[in-house]
Amino acid sequence: MAKKSPVMKMDIGISEKDRAAIAKGLSHLLADTYTLYLTTHNFHWNVTGPMFNSLHVMFMEQYTELWNAVDPIAERIRALGHVAPGSYADYAKLSSLPDAPSVPPKAMEMVRLLAQGHEAVARTARSLFPVVEKASDEPTADVLVQRLAVHEQTAWMLRSLLEE
Repeated sequence: MAKKSPVMKMDIGISEKDRAAIAKGLSHLLADTYTLYLTTHNFHWNVTGPMFNSLHVMFMEQYTELWNAVDPIAERIRALGHVAPGSYADYAKLSSLPDAPSVPPKAMEMVRLLAQGHEAVARTARSLFPVVEKASDEPTADVLVQRLAVHEQTAWMLRSLLEE
């Protein structure tokens, strides 16, 4: 049997304890982001009604943005020396969002659910700041600030559609 090569000790100026706490929080953010991606894609496929075209296109823009967000989050977890979760079972345990409804709701209920989803992801991202700031982890803070800007703006736009 071949010998496993030794793993180089990591010293990036953030303690192992803080890296573990940040990676754990980012794992929750990754799970929330992926779950919201899947729900948004589901709604893109299944939206119907008078606003079909505009919602179909908007949901596509949103799920594409979410899809592009999962990689930087997962890679930040890896840069901190931890394994990024990558299974539906992991995401079901880690996500604060419910799974997409098995029966697609009406269009405006989709919009409401997505607005709530973006708000939930924003809360998850925001909850990481205390440990990130304590550890002076600016790269993770940068990821969080970018994600917050997207989720808060998207939630606002979705809520605006629900106004009478």
